Parts: sequence; C-alpha cells; structure tokens
Amino acid sequence: MPPLFRLGNLGKNTIRGPGAQNWDFSAFKNTAITERLNTQFRAEFFNLFNGNNFGIPGTALATPTFGVITGSSGGRIIQFGLKLLF
Repeated sequence: MPPLFRLGNLGKNTIRGPGAQNWDFSAFKNTAITERLNTQFRAEFFNLFNGNNFGIPGTALATPTFGVITGSSGGRIIQFGLKLLF
C-alpha cells in the first residue's frame, strides 16, 4: 500500500469488471387510412432479455467495498407508440 497522499504504481485501466450485454428490439406496423394519411404503431424493447449488467468492483483499498460490486443497470423497458403520418 502506498504512503498517505501518494498514488501507487498500478497502470491505468487495469481493473476490469464483468462483461455487459444489451439487446434492443423494435417492431413497426404501418397502416394506410387514406392515400395521404397513415398510422404507425411501434413497440420498442430495451434490454429485451432482461439481463443483469453489473458495475465494476470497488477500487478504494481502505474501504469495506474494495473488490465488491455494489451496482447494476436497470431492467427491461417496454415502450409503445402510435404515430399519425400525413
């Protein structure tokens, strides 16, 4: 451990966390009402498979969270939309 108020000799970006995956999916349905008027229904899924993406482990050596992963990203988000095109 380095002396107080001094940095150690560990290189930059040497601590790695777990990998991350994020699958997004969207589906659209266009429907013609008249020749000049259309509607579009949209369904959008963010993080489709609802996988956990964990954060990096704690890097401060003198703390109780050193090496412990304390955070993760949010879960699945589903969004619907209806658009009128003219």
